[in-house]
Amino acid sequence: MRDIAVFSGSAHPELAEEVCAHLGVPLSPVRSSRFANDCLEVQLQANCRERDVFLIQPLTAPVQEHLVELLLMCDAARGASAARITVVMPHYSYARSDKKDAPRISIGGRLVADLLVAAGASRVLAMTLHSPQVHGFFSVPVDHLHALRELAEHFRDHDLSRTTVVSPDLGNAKEAAAFARMLGAQVAAGAKQRFADDRVSISSVIGEITDRDVIVLDDEIAKGSTVLELLDRLRELRPRSIRIACTHGLFAAGALQRLSEQPDVLEIVCTNTVPVPDGDRTSKLRILSIAPALAEAVRRIHNGESVSALFDQA
Repeated sequence: MRDIAVFSGSAHPELAEEVCAHLGVPLSPVRSSRFANDCLEVQLQANCRERDVFLIQPLTAPVQEHLVELLLMCDAARGASAARITVVMPHYSYARSDKKDAPRISIGGRLVADLLVAAGASRVLAMTLHSPQVHGFFSVPVDHLHALRELAEHFRDHDLSRTTVVSPDLGNAKEAAAFARMLGAQVAAGAKQRFADDRVSISSVIGEITDRDVIVLDDEIAKGSTVLELLDRLRELRPRSIRIACTHGLFAAGALQRLSEQPDVLEIVCTNTVPVPDGDRTSKLRILSIAPALAEAVRRIHNGESVSALFDQA
């Protein structure tokens, strides 16, 4: 591919290398250093002038470090006369801050979107945003991918004749319903109320669960408190088997270990939008690659082709 330059921040260089391998282009080097006063400095070490620049950086922990690094990469590309700057953000962690549901709180999802545009982003390529309205926080075009196709391809290897896809809450029910249609399965949803970041209550599950194979589907799993609460409600309905799937496997504070220790959970499936450290992995974990989907989206953006057509092929 001509006139394209792909750079990676420090959050997930392995994913960026895989994307570049699918594109058949080199991953251009980035030098990131720190001044004595702890400020970051970023240098893009490849020509950007009049080129289509793609910056790959999921916002993973430490989120603020990776966000500032991404902003500096945008600014460096703009200062180097890039023709267009596309931020490839497989995980937008600030998307969870998408509404004002308490007095005097910030809406971080919108603020960070404004910062990216102010730093020079011409376009954003994201994967499974926390809620649809986050798309509208950006004043530049956003291509919003999802990983349902990759997840569905994995589960098609199983017997799906008695399968129910369960969303932990009604907010994710639309995505769960789309996933269930791809599998030819039924759909159910939990009635969830959140009291704090790690404290939720699920009073009931709406849908058919008894003696069925359950796939719990969520957009991301951080501390795992929602999924663990849902598992308690599901056990009361006596499912035949339980599997867990999500796009963003953050698995903070030992969540993966806690979920893996549940004896009736057969499998935990996520994608590689964020890195999962080798030391945290368990025998129940399956990690699917979204690099081919990201690479195809990058190719289509560069060539001026439809990105939404990717989903027509699902």
